[in-house]
Amino acid sequence: MLNNQTLQSLRSLKLTGMADGLEQQLEQPSTHEELGFEERIALLVDRESTYRHNNKVTRLMETAKLKLQAYPEDIDYQHPRGLQKSQFADLLSSHWIHQHHNVLITGPTGCGKTYLGCVLATQACRHGLSVRYFRTSRLLESLSIAHGDGRFAKLIQQLAKTDLLILDDWGLEKMSLGQRNDLLEIMEDRHGLKSTLITSQLPINQWHKTIGDATLADAILDRLLHNSHKLKLKGESMRKAMSEFAEVDQ
Repeated sequence: MLNNQTLQSLRSLKLTGMADGLEQQLEQPSTHEELGFEERIALLVDRESTYRHNNKVTRLMETAKLKLQAYPEDIDYQHPRGLQKSQFADLLSSHWIHQHHNVLITGPTGCGKTYLGCVLATQACRHGLSVRYFRTSRLLESLSIAHGDGRFAKLIQQLAKTDLLILDDWGLEKMSLGQRNDLLEIMEDRHGLKSTLITSQLPINQWHKTIGDATLADAILDRLLHNSHKLKLKGESMRKAMSEFAEVDQ
């Protein structure tokens, strides 16, 4: 009876992890009977900590709205695309986000730019950092619409508070003057305070041209390129290689 009251109290206090841990100890007495009081309490506290961490990661992943489910343990380092394991391992630590640096991933279509970006985003969520993923053209379109319906200030504030902003498929479409101004405002808010990750088929030396206005391009790229880590991928499409492999396997 007392145990049921304790479990009910733990759940009412939203200590779900501890409640689950206590239930396990009660259901498996032989496993825990030789442990002392302090050891059993430590197990419950650890269970609660793990429960809260997992819930936080789940919430962060849902908010991020990543295009792909991508995990560090699934990265293919064998494909010849110029991906250096040591460099990427450093990025997986998420120290660059704490230091408010940027990551710029360039390379031909199909070489895994979006996947690697989503891997870094997943790792950031695991480290308790907030992430938002956008296809660049869709974000710029959403900002243009937000100007008209009064949501612009709120959206800009949300982006400014996000630890890691991912802009996928950068430079595929030319920007209007309004979009260039919006992009500059985003970069100004984030410069030195938050991190941005960009993927693009275009080499970095072509980004200035695709932005379209020399003065605004200078301002935007100055904030992006400062303290940035660059991954320049190469080689044939991994999708093509996987397709050929599947055909041979058949």
